[in-house]
Amino acid sequence: MPHKEDAEALDVQNASFQSYIPSSEKQKALYKRTLFVISISQIFGGAGLAAGVTVGALLAQQMLGTDAFAGLPAALFTLGSAGAALFVGRLSQAYGRRLGLTAGFMVGGLGAIGVIISAMINSIFLLFISLLIYGAGTATNLQARYAGTDLANSKQRATAISVTMVFTTFGAVAGPNLVNVMGKFALSIGVPSLAGPFILAAAAYTLAGIVLFIMLRPDPLVIARMLEATNQEPGMKGHAASTEHTQNKRGIVVGAAIMVLTQIVMVAIMTMTPVHMRHHGHDLGAIGLVIGFHIGAMYLPSLVTGILVDKLGRTAMAIAAGTTLLLAGLIAAFAPGDSMLLLVIALSLLGLGWNFGLISGTALIVDSTDISTRAKTQGTVDVLIALSGAAGGALSGMIVAGSSYLTLSFVGGILSLLLVPVVIWSRRSEK
Repeated sequence: MPHKEDAEALDVQNASFQSYIPSSEKQKALYKRTLFVISISQIFGGAGLAAGVTVGALLAQQMLGTDAFAGLPAALFTLGSAGAALFVGRLSQAYGRRLGLTAGFMVGGLGAIGVIISAMINSIFLLFISLLIYGAGTATNLQARYAGTDLANSKQRATAISVTMVFTTFGAVAGPNLVNVMGKFALSIGVPSLAGPFILAAAAYTLAGIVLFIMLRPDPLVIARMLEATNQEPGMKGHAASTEHTQNKRGIVVGAAIMVLTQIVMVAIMTMTPVHMRHHGHDLGAIGLVIGFHIGAMYLPSLVTGILVDKLGRTAMAIAAGTTLLLAGLIAAFAPGDSMLLLVIALSLLGLGWNFGLISGTALIVDSTDISTRAKTQGTVDVLIALSGAAGGALSGMIVAGSSYLTLSFVGGILSLLLVPVVIWSRRSEK
C-alpha cells in the first residue's frame, strides 16, 4: 500500500509540474517566486560566509602564534567549498536545486559548529577539518545564484543572477559589523571571542537550508528541463528555446577564466587585510567595518551590474572587472596602514571588481551550457573558482610573511590585467 500511495503522490506532483508547460504566466510567476525564495536564503547565507572572511585569519593567527599561516583558513574553507561545489552541482543535477542547495547549507552549518568547538578546546586539527566543512556554505551561497537563472529567458540571465546577489548583501554586511557583538556574546557563554561570528554562521547557514527546503517548490531546474523538452524558452509561450549556448566550450572556458582570475585576486588581498590592519593598531570594530564595506561592494552593486552585463555585454564588463581590481590593488599597496579611508576605498573597489567578474563570467557560463548538463557544469566551474580562491588564500599569508602586504596587493592588481587578453581572445574567436 505505501508504494501505491507514493505512486499516486508522484502522479499528482507530475501533473502539477506539467501545468507550467502551456502557461507562460505560471512560468513567470514561478520565476519571480524562485528569485524571492533564493533571495531570502541569500540573506542568511551572506551572514554565514562573513564569519570566515572577517575573523578566520585572526583565529588561525591566535591559535598558531604566527602570521605565516594566517591565510590557511581562507585556503581551507575555499578548498572545502571546491569539493562542496562539485557535490552540490551533481546533487542538483540529479535531484533538483532544492535538495542540492539545502544539503550544502546544512553541511556548512555543521562546519561552523566545528570551528566553535575547536576554538573552545584549542584544537588546530579540528579547526582545519571544520573549516573545510564550513566551506560548503560558501560554495552553496555561490551556487544559489544559478538557481535564479533556471527560469530566466536569455535576456534576463545576468539580471536574475544580480537580484539574488543583492540580497546576499544584507547578511554579508551585517555579519562583519556584528563581530564585536558576537565576540561579547561568545565570551558570556564561555567561548573565545574570535569564535563568536561562527555562532552566527552556524545559525545563518541552517536557516538558509530550512528556507530552501520548505519554500523552493516546485523545483525551478525540474520545470526548466520540462520546458526544454518541449523546446520552449522560459516565460515565453511557444517560443523555441535558443540553441546558441549548447555545449559552447569556448564560452565555458572564458567564463571560468574570468571568475578564476577575479577570485584569486580578491581572496588574496581580502584575506590578509585584517592581519595587516591588526599590525597597524586597528581593533576588531575597525576591521569589521572595512570588511563590511568590502562585502557590501561584492554584492550590493549587483542589480546595476546585472543590467549592465545584459545591456553592454559580458566581455565589456569583464574588462571593467580587470581595471577595477588593478586600481584596488594599487590603492591597497600604497595606502598608509593607518588610513581607514584608503583601506575602505581599496577593499570596496576589490569587492566591486569581483562583482563585475563574477556576474559577467556566470552569465557566460549559463549562455554556454545546456539545461540537461547545466547544474553539473556549473558545479565543476565553481570547483575551479574555489580552488583558485584556496590558492590565493594560502599564498597570501606566505607572500606577506616573506615580503609585505604592499607586495601582495601590487602583484594582485597586476595579475588582474590578465583578464584583458582573455577577453580579447574570446572576442576574436567570435568573428
